[in-house]
Amino acid sequence: MRSGIRTLLMLLWGAALLIGGYALVLRLTQGHRPAAYGSYVVWGLGVAQYIYFAGLSAGAFILSILHYGFGWKRLEGAARPALLVACVGLIAGLLSIWLDLGHMGRAFLVLIRPNFSSMMTWMIWLYTAYAIVLAAMTYLAWKGDRRVKTLALVGLPLVVGFSGGAGALFATVTARPVWNSGLYPVLFLLGALLSASGLLLGLLAFQERQTSATTESIATLSKLAIGLLAADLVLEWAEYSVALWNGSAEAAALSQTLSGPYWWVFWIIHILLGAAVPIALLLFAPRSKPAAGISGFLVAATYLAVRLNIVIPGQITPELQGLERSFTGNRLSFTYSPAAFEWGIFLFAVAVAVGLLWAGYRYLLVSPATRKEGKAV
Repeated sequence: MRSGIRTLLMLLWGAALLIGGYALVLRLTQGHRPAAYGSYVVWGLGVAQYIYFAGLSAGAFILSILHYGFGWKRLEGAARPALLVACVGLIAGLLSIWLDLGHMGRAFLVLIRPNFSSMMTWMIWLYTAYAIVLAAMTYLAWKGDRRVKTLALVGLPLVVGFSGGAGALFATVTARPVWNSGLYPVLFLLGALLSASGLLLGLLAFQERQTSATTESIATLSKLAIGLLAADLVLEWAEYSVALWNGSAEAAALSQTLSGPYWWVFWIIHILLGAAVPIALLLFAPRSKPAAGISGFLVAATYLAVRLNIVIPGQITPELQGLERSFTGNRLSFTYSPAAFEWGIFLFAVAVAVGLLWAGYRYLLVSPATRKEGKAV
């Protein structure tokens, strides 16, 4: 049975890589022409998947710091997988945003010609510093070097800075009232921890071989996921209820999220599958590892909906009344639904991420099932 499931998963991965590879060829040969975004909706699925993967990286790195930096033994079984997820998430996130750029060949210019009055410049520089610390810390953790604690403590302000900085990048766009909120950096950091906790919970729960450290980490991540889900829902309720009650400028965009054409993304994918079902499984089957694993994967997979509900609704509300009727054209529209080409690029990023995760578990001794006795740190 397990070999059959493994074969099916390999076939699905191969199909995703094949479809994604075709979309990549289109991106390199036709640019952005096959995409559905335009002059009004300029950020689409590519930006949403970028902040999703980057959030996974940041959240996983913070979870690894709880063990390596602060000695939290309850997460010992998750510490090495967390570093792997952090590395893979960063690679997938940067790949996603690089493919979304108008001129991919100019990406390096932000490093050699920085404008430090730009929030984006600060983000890129923080990403660079974070990537260096993450790579070094992963190597030291793999070698069992005790200096990993020092790097973990150095990396903590970096990861908090770039994770919150992604939220600040949106929050500083004053032309978009729904983004212009001081709550965004907090929401981005909380979402990073939540999605990473879910993914790690799923990965650990379905490992072929379980150890006592793994079991303890599963129990800890289950409790952490419930707490983070509750906190995320409370902050969302505060953000939505205040804006809608006052009828403020961002109310129109939030109404699109709740009752617009894609209401089901919020209510079914995010609230039902991403929150209600995982909480129910974790509360009513607290000792079941399959229930924990399913809950974790649901939380991680559906959190892309949260990122989409941040990026898209803020752009589909006209800044000026009647603007949507003043000029018409294929690229002059306030409606947006990701094109098949964009989903293909997403599949490519997911296939790359899954391939790297598999390789890491198999060859980098991250999984407790594959490392030698006495090598855990």
